[in-house]
Amino acid sequence: MLKPKLWTIRKTITKEQLLNDITAGIIVGVIALPLAIAFGIASGVSPEKGIITAIIGGFFVSLLGGSRVQIGGPTGAFIVVVFGVVQQYGVDGLMVATLLAGFILIIMGVAKFGSIIKFIPHPVTVGFTSGIAVIIFSSQVKDFFGLNMQKVPSEFLEKCYAFATNFSVNYYAFGIGALALVIMIFWNKITHKVPGSLAAIIITTAIVTYFKLPVATIGSVYGNIPSTLPAPSIPHVDLPTLRNLIQPATTIALLAAIEGLLSAVVADGMIGKTHRSNMELVAQGVANVISPLFGGIPVTGAIARTAANIKNGGRTPIAGIVHAITLLLIMLFLGSFAKLIPMTTLAAVLIIVAYNMSEWRTFISLLKSPKSDVIVLLTTFFLTVIIDLTVAIEVGVVLAVFLFMRRMAMVTNVEVVTREMREEDEESTDPNGIDRRNVPPGVEVYEINGPFFFGAAFKFKDAMMEVENPPKVRIIRMRSVPAMDATGTHVIKEFYNESLKKGTKVLFSDVHTQPLIVFEQAGLIKMIGEENIFGNIDDSLDKAREMLGLPKVGRLQGSVPVVKREMDQIKK
Repeated sequence: MLKPKLWTIRKTITKEQLLNDITAGIIVGVIALPLAIAFGIASGVSPEKGIITAIIGGFFVSLLGGSRVQIGGPTGAFIVVVFGVVQQYGVDGLMVATLLAGFILIIMGVAKFGSIIKFIPHPVTVGFTSGIAVIIFSSQVKDFFGLNMQKVPSEFLEKCYAFATNFSVNYYAFGIGALALVIMIFWNKITHKVPGSLAAIIITTAIVTYFKLPVATIGSVYGNIPSTLPAPSIPHVDLPTLRNLIQPATTIALLAAIEGLLSAVVADGMIGKTHRSNMELVAQGVANVISPLFGGIPVTGAIARTAANIKNGGRTPIAGIVHAITLLLIMLFLGSFAKLIPMTTLAAVLIIVAYNMSEWRTFISLLKSPKSDVIVLLTTFFLTVIIDLTVAIEVGVVLAVFLFMRRMAMVTNVEVVTREMREEDEESTDPNGIDRRNVPPGVEVYEINGPFFFGAAFKFKDAMMEVENPPKVRIIRMRSVPAMDATGTHVIKEFYNESLKKGTKVLFSDVHTQPLIVFEQAGLIKMIGEENIFGNIDDSLDKAREMLGLPKVGRLQGSVPVVKREMDQIKK
C-alpha cells in the first residue's frame, strides 16, 4: 500500500506522544549534526552539503515514509561511491547521479520491489559493508594524524603507500584526535543525554580555539559554512556523462534501498510495529530527487539515528520532521561556529563510525560458514576495498547466484527407484514406498528429487540418455519436485518426444500444484494428456498396467482433475 505512515496514524497521535516526538526529534537533530558534517567532508564535498542532506532527507523520509520512526540523512555507506563520483565527474555529476538514483528508487517502490531487496545475500551485504568501513578508516588517517599531504590518492593501495612514505605526524592533531576518541568511547558512562560525538566536538573545539593549537579546522580547510539554504538549481551534464552516471546511480539506489529497509526492519523490532517497504522506497526516492536540487548528497535511512530516535521516545514520523527542522535552525543560527571544529575530531567521529560499520564479529562468524558463502564474502570485501564498490556488489551478487545454483543443482538428482520385482528380491517394497509386485515387466519408475530448474535439468537429460534399452512405459515420479521453470518444461518436452519416437509411453506421478501450473502454461498437459498425469504412484502404476493390457491392481481415481481443480482455485 503506497500510503505514508504519517497520513495513516495522524488521527491517533496524542498530545503526550506529540511532546515525546518533539523532544526525541530535537535530540536526534543534535546527534545528527556532527555526523552530517563528517559524512559530507568524507564524501569529498563541502561540510554544509552533509547538513543540507540531513535536513532535506530527514524531512521527506519522515513526511512520506512507510516507517513510523525512520530517520533519513547521509550515511557512511555512501562515502565510497560518492567520493568516487565526485573525483571522476565533479559535484554536478554527483548531483545528477543522486537524482537518477532517486527516480530509480521511486520506480522500485511503485513496482513493489520492497520485499525483493531482502533477497540480497547476507555475505554480500556484510562483505561490502566491512569493505566500506576499511575505506572510511583509511580515508581518515591524514586528518587524524595531521599528515602534511596536499592530496590523498583515492585508490586504497596507492593511499596506503602514500601514507607510508609521508607519515610525518602532527602531534597536536593526533593528541586532539585521540582525546576525541577517548571521549566518545567513555562518554556513555558519564551521561546518555548528550551524545559522545557532540561532547567530543565541543570539548576539542574549545581546547584548540582557546590554546590556538596548530590544528587544521573546517574553517581553515573549507572556509565559512553558509548559514542559509541555497536556492534550488538543476545540475547540468552532457549526454555521454549522463550515460556513464547510470551505473553509480544504480549503486546509490541499491545502497539506499538496502540500508534504508534494513534500518526500518530493525526499527520494527524495537517498537513492535511493521513498516511499508514500498512506500519507504518511494519516500527515499523523493528525498534523493529533491536533495541534490539544494546541493545535497544521497539520502537513506540511518540505523544509528533511528535507534536513537526510538530510545528517546520517538514513535511517529513527527520526530523525524522535528529532527530536520532542528538541523535547519542550527544551520541558520549556529552554522558560523562549525568552522572552528578540528578536522582531526571529525576524523575521530568517522573512525568510530567505521568501527561500528565493520561488523567484524559477524565477518569472523561468516568465515565459519559453507565455502561458497566464504568465497562470496571475501570476494565482495576485497573488491570493495581494492577495486570499486559498484563492481563488488555486481560480482558479489552474481557469484552468490551462481554458487546457489550450483548448490541446488547438486541437491537435485534423478534416479531409477524401482523396476519390476525379480526372483532375487527379498523385499517386495522398496525404500521409496513402491510395492514392486505392482510394477509389471516393461515398466520403470524414475524419480526427480529437488527443484527442477535450469541448473539441474541437465541431470535429468543425462539420466534419460544413459538408458540403452528403454522400457515400454516410463513413469516419472515428481513427489520431491516443489518447483520447476521453463528450462525444466523444455527438457520434459524433448524427453517426451524422444520417448514417443522410441515407442516408450510416459506417465507422470505425484505432480505438485506449482509444477502442474507450469505444465499447463507450457502446454504440456495438452501434449501429454490429462489421463497420463497422476497425483500418486499407485494410480500411475495401474495406468501402466492398463497400457500393457494387464489387469489393474487398484482403480484409477482420476488424479489430474482433482489437482486441476486446486489449480483453478489458486488462479482465482
